[in-house]
Amino acid sequence: MKKIFAGLFLAGSFALASAQTISFDKTVYEYGNVKPGADGHRTFTVKNTGDKPLIISRVQASCGCTTPEWSQTPIMPGKTTELKVGYDTKIVGPFTKIIEVYSNDAENSRSVITIKGNVTDAVAVANTITPQTTAKAEVAVMNMDQSAKLAPAKKTDKAAARK
Repeated sequence: MKKIFAGLFLAGSFALASAQTISFDKTVYEYGNVKPGADGHRTFTVKNTGDKPLIISRVQASCGCTTPEWSQTPIMPGKTTELKVGYDTKIVGPFTKIIEVYSNDAENSRSVITIKGNVTDAVAVANTITPQTTAKAEVAVMNMDQSAKLAPAKKTDKAAARK
């Protein structure tokens, strides 16, 4: 009886070990800073590291501003395919979006990949006020308001000593 259970256990273990397995070249894609209207498409590489065909049945983005594209063709063992993700770069500001990838991987039927970045408004970046420009602007405004009241600067002892 023990031999029968041992044989069934080994057969079950082999069945689990010989399956399709999904893996990604990266699970987070950092866009960095992009300009409005720039190409928002990025590509993830999906690999089948198992020994049976891997099928991606569905890919779902967290919102309508992210559009995934993938092949319905099974990924053979050891082979790769591309999963293309597009983000609408007309939306200015930082973003973090998740994309759910559903497959026939027995252990990981739902995988999550993420895209991150920041769409920077070129005009807003050019008009950014820094602490240095703020200080200069305050001094200029103060001088403009008080220019009639200001007396000429007095010579210091060092200036008088030079003459």
